[in-house]
Amino acid sequence: MAVPVVAPELRAARAGVFGIFALNGFMLAMWVVHIPVISERAGVSKATLGLLILVLAGGALIGMQLAGPLADRFGSRTMVTAAAVALCVTVLGPGFAHNAVALGIALIVFGFANGALDVSMNAQAVHVEQQYSRPILAAFHALFSCGGLAGSLVGAATLAMGWDVRLTLAVAAATGLVVTAACVTRMLPHVPHPPTHAAKPSRQRSRTVIALGLIAFALLMSEGTALDWSALQVKEHLDTSDAAAALAFGAFSVMMTLGRFGADRVSAAIGPVRVVRYGTLIAAAGIAVVIFSDWPLLTLAGWALFGLGLSGGIPQIFTAAGNLSGGSPSTNMSRVFGMGYVGLLAGPAVIGWLTKLISLNSALVVPLVAVLLASVFAGVVSPRSPTDH
Repeated sequence: MAVPVVAPELRAARAGVFGIFALNGFMLAMWVVHIPVISERAGVSKATLGLLILVLAGGALIGMQLAGPLADRFGSRTMVTAAAVALCVTVLGPGFAHNAVALGIALIVFGFANGALDVSMNAQAVHVEQQYSRPILAAFHALFSCGGLAGSLVGAATLAMGWDVRLTLAVAAATGLVVTAACVTRMLPHVPHPPTHAAKPSRQRSRTVIALGLIAFALLMSEGTALDWSALQVKEHLDTSDAAAALAFGAFSVMMTLGRFGADRVSAAIGPVRVVRYGTLIAAAGIAVVIFSDWPLLTLAGWALFGLGLSGGIPQIFTAAGNLSGGSPSTNMSRVFGMGYVGLLAGPAVIGWLTKLISLNSALVVPLVAVLLASVFAGVVSPRSPTDH
């Protein structure tokens, strides 16, 4: 079969979206890697820092919900531009905060910008994917992970060289603004999405959005569990060193990134439903290995399998939300995003609460059940538009 020729402007748009996804991951890493320095500078305790991180999450949720309707009205390219500029500017705030109140304000506006960019850049990504007529969304998410890795390495390097956090963030912000300017000019222009007034399709669409959001909740809750608890699970269950335990998160994140680079080809070959169904079954097998294994290498393999299984699911869900017939695609995506993001936050919290009653290893039954349920209901990501294949 001949490979369809992709127009140069479409390739340029794809490259622009790649750049924005990497930028988002990079800017988030700039905050994460400097958390110890920033919290010490602001004089906040660990308990207060935990509350402030929830403030950041709240800002992100608000940004997500507002960005969707605005992207439908003004275009995802316009919203990507505004949100990316805001993210680059607001990343400076935490570095200049000298007390808990200032840090809280800085984090809520930074979170707002991040949430708005999350929705708008994915809306633009789905727009580009529609023009490609083949799956390409998962690779964008892989670039986000690569941007996060790059940000972590840059942050670690500047800390080792003794740079002031304010200088590091200022250089990162200036670089981000240049990257934003280079990327957004390549993106596709706005396509109007007139509202539909048909009551029955609207009700059906709302049910589908909720179903997609629940699967996103399950998958991101599982991902959040791995992010926050994988290293501690290995350390406690297998009685390993801190260094060995850290390999669990490394195995998970590396395989998730690699899986996202390959997920688009897999989706094109077998369809999005099978990607979610079989992927979540692979994830279930991986976390089951983690729960029952008493061997360090086998446990690391389980975490790696868990990351691989989860890697392709979220891009399929966001593509399905953005391609729902009728309605407002960016608004649909913002609602699915919001539910998924709540899952990302809830997963670690639920596991933490359960550890007061049972062991951390036993509490991992929660993500096991979550991914199995996602597998059962994977059919909801089936294309809804007659032009989808």
